[in-house]
Amino acid sequence: MECKEFLKTLCETHSPSGREEWIYHVIKNSFQNFGEVSIDNLNNIYVHKKGNNKGKLMIMAHADEVFLMVTDFSGKGFLKFKSNGIDPKALVSQEVIIHGKKTIEGIIGIKPPRLMDEEEKKKSVDIDSLLIDTGYDTEELRNIVNIGDYITLKRGFYELLNNNVICKAIDDRAGIAAMYECAKEITNIKHDMDIYFVCSSQEEVGHRGAKVASYKINPDIGIAIDVTFDSGNLGDKDRENTLGKGPVICIGPNIHVKIREMIMEIADEYNIPYGVEVEPGNTGTDAWDVQITREGIPTLLISIPIKYMHTSVEMVNIQDIKHTGRLLAKFIEKLNDAELGDILCF
Repeated sequence: MECKEFLKTLCETHSPSGREEWIYHVIKNSFQNFGEVSIDNLNNIYVHKKGNNKGKLMIMAHADEVFLMVTDFSGKGFLKFKSNGIDPKALVSQEVIIHGKKTIEGIIGIKPPRLMDEEEKKKSVDIDSLLIDTGYDTEELRNIVNIGDYITLKRGFYELLNNNVICKAIDDRAGIAAMYECAKEITNIKHDMDIYFVCSSQEEVGHRGAKVASYKINPDIGIAIDVTFDSGNLGDKDRENTLGKGPVICIGPNIHVKIREMIMEIADEYNIPYGVEVEPGNTGTDAWDVQITREGIPTLLISIPIKYMHTSVEMVNIQDIKHTGRLLAKFIEKLNDAELGDILCF
């Protein structure tokens, strides 16, 4: 399957934190030719590609997405809700899917400005001022939806110019797509290390799956793939991350120095474009928890630049995903037992 087609399938599948089993069939169908696919008690999804039993490399991208949850009924087919990871301003007029006894659609409404008094007009948008309109009558709605049901954003996958695409949940389905590209590249490569591709669970609520998966696998090296803010007009001006210019390699205390140096040398050798960013503290990714599992795991973080993170129109560049997958494949190809001992020793 081509990268863009696979990313579309991933993004249009719904998989909020804690319900990653909803995407398991997509991962299994796509990765089963590369290795043994399994799922654990916390919904981490593993793809194990065997090597020559000379160490273990774990590559991880999270499978969950930001989400909403039903908190109350407000009469006349309306639902109250709480958000995890989505700013209320980004929710106004969005289409959503409520995952009740059956899935139903709704829209997030806000009082029209012409009906607001002066005080209401001055207030910022907050979650309590928003409601989901389902169109159902209250009694019928109560038979379908329960308090605590998940709600996810509804957004199709769209292609823009210059290999840019948008959809909901590109954070971090782009990382899974990069692992898929890597898996395709190493299909016929004889590698010393056992490779574990992990689609981790509950990253958006505290990197919880990363802790469990890292403890279970106990890898010699752990690589997290996530997204990072771009530096465009509506991005983070303190960064130099640009869509279409390759993955971004992190530098900081969360990152093992020699592994980072090695992967940058490989990128230079194979003319794979990349950027760098400095994170002096918490990277806010699975890498943060991978590093401190058991006795400590040498860790690397590779990020894919993204626009409009945690909205329904997250944007990435397909070439950045492909370059990330190729860089990881070349890293695997270059690793051998002697190098492993060298790079893990400070």
